[in-house]
Amino acid sequence: MAKPVIMTVDDDPEVLQAVARDLRRAYGDRFRVIRADSGDSALKVTEQLKLRNESVALFLVDQRMPQMSGVEFLEKEMDLFPEAKKALLTAYADTDAAIRAINTAKIDYYLMKPWDPPEEKLYPVLDDLLDDWQASFHPPFEGIRVIGNRWSPQSHQIKDFLARNQVPYQWLDVELDPEAQNLISYAETEDKNKPYLPLVLFPDGVRLVQPSNLQIAEKIGLNTQAQLPFYDLVIVGGGPAGLAAAVYGASEGLSTVMIEREAPGGQAGSSSRIENYLGFPVGLSGADLARRAVTQARRFGVEILSPQEVTNVRVEAPYRIVTLGDGSNISCHSMLIATGVSYRKLDVPGIEKLTGAGVYYGAAQTEAIACSGEEIYIIGGANSAGQAAMYFSKYAHKVTMLVRAESLAKSMSQYLIEQIEATENITIQPRSSVVEVKGETSLEAITIANADTGEQQTVDATSLFIFIGAMPATDWLDRVVERDRGFILTGPDLIREGKRPKGWTLERDPFLLETNVPGIFAAGDVRHKSVKRVASGVGEGAIAVQFIHQYLSNVV
Repeated sequence: MAKPVIMTVDDDPEVLQAVARDLRRAYGDRFRVIRADSGDSALKVTEQLKLRNESVALFLVDQRMPQMSGVEFLEKEMDLFPEAKKALLTAYADTDAAIRAINTAKIDYYLMKPWDPPEEKLYPVLDDLLDDWQASFHPPFEGIRVIGNRWSPQSHQIKDFLARNQVPYQWLDVELDPEAQNLISYAETEDKNKPYLPLVLFPDGVRLVQPSNLQIAEKIGLNTQAQLPFYDLVIVGGGPAGLAAAVYGASEGLSTVMIEREAPGGQAGSSSRIENYLGFPVGLSGADLARRAVTQARRFGVEILSPQEVTNVRVEAPYRIVTLGDGSNISCHSMLIATGVSYRKLDVPGIEKLTGAGVYYGAAQTEAIACSGEEIYIIGGANSAGQAAMYFSKYAHKVTMLVRAESLAKSMSQYLIEQIEATENITIQPRSSVVEVKGETSLEAITIANADTGEQQTVDATSLFIFIGAMPATDWLDRVVERDRGFILTGPDLIREGKRPKGWTLERDPFLLETNVPGIFAAGDVRHKSVKRVASGVGEGAIAVQFIHQYLSNVV
């Protein structure tokens, strides 16, 4: 944590230097001493300290300064650092002004010049003030601060990106937090002709207005560029299957790079609680699982590019060449596709403009606290929807699950059904679907239809979380890898009427997890007929590496 600040302000250079010297001699080991030669310059410095979320313990300010007196400065500073102690340096003739300032500027003490010797006339007073400040001091949050509006899709995108990459941040809602408005004015970003939110403030004072995920990633030091032009194994996708393959591949000597479009962990990484994963009897969150796996992968030397996207792959002799979103290429001998699936979009009137503004796909745990005391709606009846319902039930007044089926039994694990039934503020509404969402700038209401009666009911709603179906994003594999409705065909699924896939050049059949292109494998939810469970994804990622070794033994 940065040292709290002691600021001294005086327009006389010699006096300013002497005060700063004495302050550093007595307090430099615990505090950072900053000096300013005028009230105006001091205000500019304190605004920057506020933007960096630093703490000021004490202001020691001369009263007689041109343009802005010491009392005038302290009055202006009260809004910036109201908890800081304030001491005024005065001449004998200024004592009346100093006494009046005890009421107007809330100063804590005034000191007569000269203060020599400081051991008698300066330090005892300041010791008392600093001890008093330290007793009630609460260290500020050290990290990124995001200022925005709850109903802003881009604000949600930034919060979700930081949370999924496990980067601590503080959220300040411009409509609820007075501090947010102050920080905006200090940052000097407000322009009536330009949007200025969301605003992201970094601990070093850098501020970004409406930043992209890539801009944030570069600022916080995430790796988006490959270090090498060639790898033994390129893994596309950082969910459970991709992470498992990365760990096993790198631990067995393969130079390995994993490319993830959003954040390591994939869809599983956003799960609030996974309770049936082997070896964790009390369960763990998807974020915890992802964090452990990323740490393990990096320990074995896996290079992780995130956020980064693969846009194309081509085959040239023994090489598979991957094109990234920035236009750069990476070559490899073998490749594993583990891109998982995304939630299917709900196609109803009004939903597109409200996505990110009350309508969310997936758990969106970053919105949970904002839902405190509200009624929220969840669409879906599988495990991911059930886990989200349990998580949001800790915050929301009521959680209503809208399920197309007769019950949850068809698609949800029994342990989760039992937990939901035992949770008083979760309600199941079977045979129900949302046919319309309403709202101008944020979600205001949804229309629910009953599949049996055809009856439609419009209810007030501010938050809707959608968990319906799963769609693979594999269009970038067109004319390269065979698929069925987007899911990648592998192994025995490629053998039709005893014949190997078209263009297959090897004497053997495709391996169990190998695609129609030798050396390109698939694992996890993106694979045709895969079991949609975290454990099966991890297993497939590990198994794929064994087949990759067999493939490489005949190529390299």
